[in-house]
Amino acid sequence: MQIKDLLEELTEKYNVRSFIETDPIQFPRRFTLLQDVEISALLTSVITWGRRDIVCRDADRLHQLLGESPHEYIMSCRWSALKGSARNIHRTFFERDLWNICKGLYSYYSNHESLEELFLSEGGVLEGLNRLSALTNTKHISSPQTQSPCKRTNLMLRWLVRNDGIVDMGVWKQMSPSELIIPLDVHVGRVSRTIWDDLPRTERLKTALAITSYLAELCPQDPCKYDFALFGFGEEQSKLFHR
Repeated sequence: MQIKDLLEELTEKYNVRSFIETDPIQFPRRFTLLQDVEISALLTSVITWGRRDIVCRDADRLHQLLGESPHEYIMSCRWSALKGSARNIHRTFFERDLWNICKGLYSYYSNHESLEELFLSEGGVLEGLNRLSALTNTKHISSPQTQSPCKRTNLMLRWLVRNDGIVDMGVWKQMSPSELIIPLDVHVGRVSRTIWDDLPRTERLKTALAITSYLAELCPQDPCKYDFALFGFGEEQSKLFHR
């Protein structure tokens, strides 16, 4: 079987509506207002590392804090009470980290309509990721300037930009899925190296860009649709191995 055929088959297997029920994308999908969706997507993606069931548990607790409108939570400054708080949200992410992000978002939304604007000016996605990192001022939102693959924010972009009517939401209309970078985690990296043996051995930006380049040869208009194939198959393999 050709690589493209295999990845298409795996994408059809994992990119299904039932995926939403066990994935963190369920949280931004609760909202309809653009600003609520993108704030939820950003904050959910920030804590999306580790077991998905634990991520969803902690994302649920986070959204109880945000209330019915994450945008209203930001603009009403209810986050100000979190300054210096050591209360844990998820693993090494604490309420004081959330305070930093909310402070940046408050400043941004005071002058802008959508976070998409960060990614529309000169420099494309990489510069947009750098702007977002600078805006939020936290180690939990990496900059590509550090050679980080920016897995979590690239996952956020996949949620917000891709729109195939299945899992991803596609609420951002000015960015193209062709611009996206694969959200590189250990599952995606491991499976990708079984397909392309010349990939770098580290989970760094150059690896994410190399995988994205290979995927773009298969589907130039939407390379990151194969994230479902690479992540889904990798996660399933990992579960079988740890049984």
